[in-house]
Amino acid sequence: MSTSASVLDTKVLVLNRSYLPVHITSVRRAFSLLYQGIACAVNEQYRTFDFASWSDLAVSVHDDSVGLVGRAIRVPRVILLLAFDRLPRRQVRFSRFNIYTRDRNTCQYCGTHFRRSELNLDHVVPRSQGGASRWENVVCSCHVCNRRKGGRTPEQAGMRLLRPPRRPEWTPFMLENFSLRHYKEWMPFLSAIDVSYWNTELLE
Repeated sequence: MSTSASVLDTKVLVLNRSYLPVHITSVRRAFSLLYQGIACAVNEQYRTFDFASWSDLAVSVHDDSVGLVGRAIRVPRVILLLAFDRLPRRQVRFSRFNIYTRDRNTCQYCGTHFRRSELNLDHVVPRSQGGASRWENVVCSCHVCNRRKGGRTPEQAGMRLLRPPRRPEWTPFMLENFSLRHYKEWMPFLSAIDVSYWNTELLE
């Protein structure tokens, strides 16, 4: 059993009303949605529970849990939004997070792996030369390579890209990312991998 406050920041899979995965949220937010009656908890047998009935479930030593006054409550790893029936997007959002993921946190000029805080995004064809903010023209670069390249194309700067940047295919991209951070309770709901990252999309 875990009673650490850090469990409140771990992940919960969010389903729409049709039981399709549409989002990932924190345990803290999931409990808020349950308490407000906006969502219900779902177990691996597809049974649903409102806040009161979920609170009444027994907590075993193998369950993650959070402490309430005088008792503990199991952490729900899957919740269902009761009034949300939109379908998930079937494309990878063009966002900073997803570009870092596509490029595996690796500078696309020198090939060195960095922490994300040590990387930035580079327009292969600079915007000053008409380059667009799109998958095929934006890559991760380290600060040194970014300064060296400046406002030039790789050819103009005498630099080479490791690989041409491309838009990721949706399903393999999502499979790879969920394999890094899923819980066993998610598995019955991930067969179609109908998920999307709801992070900020990068715009022109």
